[in-house]
Order: sequence, then C-alpha cells, then structure tokens
Amino acid sequence: MSNQKQQKPTLTGQRFKTRKRDEKERFDPTQFQESIVQGLNQTGTDLEAVAKFLDSSGAKLDYRRYAETLFDILVAGGMLGKTFVCVFNKLIRRYKYLEKGFEEEIKKLLLFLKGFSESERNKLAMLTGILLANGSLSASILSSLFNDNLVKDGVSPAFAVKLFKMWINEKDINSVAASLRKVGMDSRLMELFPVNKRSYDHFSKYFIDAGLKELSDFARNQQSLGARKELQKELQEQMSQGVSFKEIIVYGKEEMKKSGISEQMVICIMWTSIMGSVEWNKKEELVTEQAIKHLKQHSPLLKAFTTQGLSELTLLLRVQEYCYDNIHFMKAFQKIVLLLYKVDVLSEEAVLKWYTEAHLAKGKSVFLEQMKKFVEWLKNAEEESESEEETD
Repeated sequence: MSNQKQQKPTLTGQRFKTRKRDEKERFDPTQFQESIVQGLNQTGTDLEAVAKFLDSSGAKLDYRRYAETLFDILVAGGMLGKTFVCVFNKLIRRYKYLEKGFEEEIKKLLLFLKGFSESERNKLAMLTGILLANGSLSASILSSLFNDNLVKDGVSPAFAVKLFKMWINEKDINSVAASLRKVGMDSRLMELFPVNKRSYDHFSKYFIDAGLKELSDFARNQQSLGARKELQKELQEQMSQGVSFKEIIVYGKEEMKKSGISEQMVICIMWTSIMGSVEWNKKEELVTEQAIKHLKQHSPLLKAFTTQGLSELTLLLRVQEYCYDNIHFMKAFQKIVLLLYKVDVLSEEAVLKWYTEAHLAKGKSVFLEQMKKFVEWLKNAEEESESEEETD
C-alpha cells in the first residue's frame, strides 16, 4: 500500500462552460424598439404585411418583457391609426397576455396627456374611443381623466369630447352607457370638471355645446336615478322613525322640485317605501287584510302624490306589478284598488282606463277578472249619473 497522502479534490481553477440558453438576456428596450420600428417601416402601409410582421415577431422578440415599449411604439408613436386597429386586435388575440399590459399603458398615457400636443391628444382620444367601442379596452381607463391636474387645466373634458364622439359614432349611447355602468363609471362623469363646476347644468351645457346631447341626456338620467335612490332611502328611514305624514309629504314635494323628479316617479317610490315598511304575513288569507289596513293608514301619502290622472294610472300599474311579483298578493289586487278608490287616491276615470286599455300583460287575465264586477258597477253608476243630468 502506498504511503503517499491522497490529495483532496478542489474546485480551484475549474471552469464550467455555460450553455447559451442559461444566460440571462440583457434587458435592452432600445434594441427591441429598433427591431419593431425597422420592421414596420419595411411593411409600410400594407396592413396584411404589418399584421404578419407583428405576429411573427412575437415568436422572436419577447413581447411579454417589452410590452410597454411595444405599446409606446404603436400608440404614443402614432403608428396605430384608425385603420390599424384591426391589426392590433389580431395581435392582442394572438398574444392574450398583452391585454392587461395594454390597458395599463393607456391609463399611464392618459395621466400624461399634458405632455402631448393638442393634435396628438385628439388623435389619442379618437383611438381610445375606437378601442373602447370594439371592446379592446375597459371603460375603467377613464379613471385617469379624473386626475386633478388634467381636470384643473380643462384637458380632461376636452379629451372626453373627442373620445365620446368617436365611441358613440362607432356604437351608440346605449352601448356606451352599458360599458360605463359595468365598471361604475356612469356615476363619475361629473369628475371631469373641478369641484366648483360639478353640476348637471355645467356638464350639460359643455357637452351639448360640443355636439354631445346624448351624453348630456345620459348624465341627466344618472342624476335623476341617484336622486330617486336617495329619496327612497330617506322615505323609508322617515317611515321607520315614525315621522308624521305631513312632514314626509313636505319633504317629498321639496325633493320633486329640487331634483326635477316627476310625480309619476315619486308615487312609484312612495308605494315601494310604504310596502317595504312592514313585514308581511306569509299566509295568503291573512295578508290581504293586513295590506288593506296598512294602505288605509298610509293613504294620505299616496293621495298627496296622485294629483294628476297619469300619476293615478302609474300607481295602478305599480299595484298590478307588485301583486303579480308577490304571489301572496295575487288575490288582494281588487280589494287594494277598491280601497284606493274609496279613499280618493284613484278616480273612476283611472280605473276604467286601466281596465279597458292601459293594463300590463302581467297577470292580465286574473286581475281583469277580479275587477270585472267593480268596473261594471262603475260604468252603471256613470250611466245613471249622466241620465240624471239629462233629466235635470
């Protein structure tokens, strides 16, 4: 056996060859930009060639890593015109991971609108409108326009005019409204203006003058909706607190005038508030008696907001709808209407109009049958009254 001491292995001086794919590629957005711009310049205005180039480049270049640079080139660089949108949509569909990044890029661009010329802002506004219309963007990107600096300098409303004109032109106001509601932007449009100018009157004048009456009308409806919700909430609260009918009526009339809510809308809100202020019996045979007692007690509130024939008819239709939607009230309809007639909330004319031509389809056969005898009595009473007048 050799007495020579065995040497321990050492790593000193050892060199390992690294495979190329294991080396981390250096982040180089400039080189990426040059590659994309060069390719786009070569394709020129041939959209098919552009689409093919961008599609194939995604396999060679790292779109995921350089998404921000890609969007800067296409959007901020002015290469993404209206005719280019279809190409861009294909790119987004091909590389789905770009969707979120693109939305974030647009939000960022909107925050820095003051850095663009007026011409560039108009172009970006129209492009954004197209992308909103075809679903490439969510309306949530509009939140960037509520930035204080943009609002203060009037950049936000001016940009919004161009954007909404294009959006409505590509779709329609109903589609725009649905998209706004989906992300809660429908109630925030006033934020395009400084706090001291956040009124419907100012909003309306600004957008009507800009040729966007549809947007003005939409904002008015939203304002009315907000006022109606607030009115119903307050009425229910007042009823639960036992506030006198006189005070409730005064409050309701004041809100009508202040918020421009029609009497027809108020009577619907009043009915809902009254019917929602009590826990109803689950037994059908007992709920009718409970309803008659409850409505008789609250009839002054209904009477105060049925001063017009149309309001009476609106209430009748609301009662019909309520009784149809709440199965336990199906048999109570006729008795409720009779009560409201007796306490002078509903007139003979309103009942007859409802019966002959203005009723809803909901539960039509059931409710018309319930009302048949009462309507016959009303008609006979009317004929007797007319004959007495002729005799006199």
